[in-house]
Amino acid sequence: MSQGGGAAAAAGENGVSPGNVPVCYYGTAGRVPAAVERRVRAAELFLRCATCGLAVLAAALLSADRQTRIFFSIEKEARYTDMQSLVFLVIANGMAACYSLLQGARCMVSILTGGVLVSRPMAWAIFFCDQVMAYFTISAVAVAMEAAMIGKYGNMPFQWMKTCQLYKRFCAQAGGAVACAVAASLNMVVISLVSAFNLFRLYGSGKGSK
Repeated sequence: MSQGGGAAAAAGENGVSPGNVPVCYYGTAGRVPAAVERRVRAAELFLRCATCGLAVLAAALLSADRQTRIFFSIEKEARYTDMQSLVFLVIANGMAACYSLLQGARCMVSILTGGVLVSRPMAWAIFFCDQVMAYFTISAVAVAMEAAMIGKYGNMPFQWMKTCQLYKRFCAQAGGAVACAVAASLNMVVISLVSAFNLFRLYGSGKGSK
C-alpha cells in the first residue's frame, strides 16, 4: 500500500492526474479541468462563428443598401460608397468575417481531433491577431456611428442637414448594418479575452515560484 501511495504521489508531482477526473496540463504546473477546456473551446467556436455571420450580414446590408430620390428632375442615388466611413466599415467587416472563418475552422479541427494548444508562439500569434482585429473593428464601428449620427441629426454649426430625412429607407438599412457591426466587434473583444486566457495559462507557475 505504501508503494502504491508513493507511486500515486510521484505521479501527482510529475503532472499526471492519479484520480478519475480528466485534467489538461499547460505550462510548467498549470492545470485546467477537461470540462473547462471543452467549454472554452465550444465558447470560442460559437463566438467566432457568430462574429463571422454578423460581419457578413453587416457587409451585405451595406453593399446592397441604395435608395433613389428625384430632386427638381435630377435623380440622385444614395449608396454606401458616398460615405468613406461606410466603405471602411464594409472592408473591416469583410476582413473580420474571413479571419473569423479561418479561426473557426481551426477551432473545429482542434475539437474534432482533440488537440490542445500548447505552442506558445502559436498562442502569441493568435492573441496578437485577435487584438488587432478587435481594435480594427471597433475603430471602424466608431467612425461609422459618428457618420450615422451626423446623417440622422445633422450638424448646425457646419450647416450639415439631416440627410436621413430624405433617405429614410437607406438610413434604416444602414442602421441595421451598423448594429450588426457593433455586435461583431463586441464578439471580437470577448474572443480577444478568450485568446488571452489560452495564452497566459501556458505560463503556469512552477513549484516554489510566486
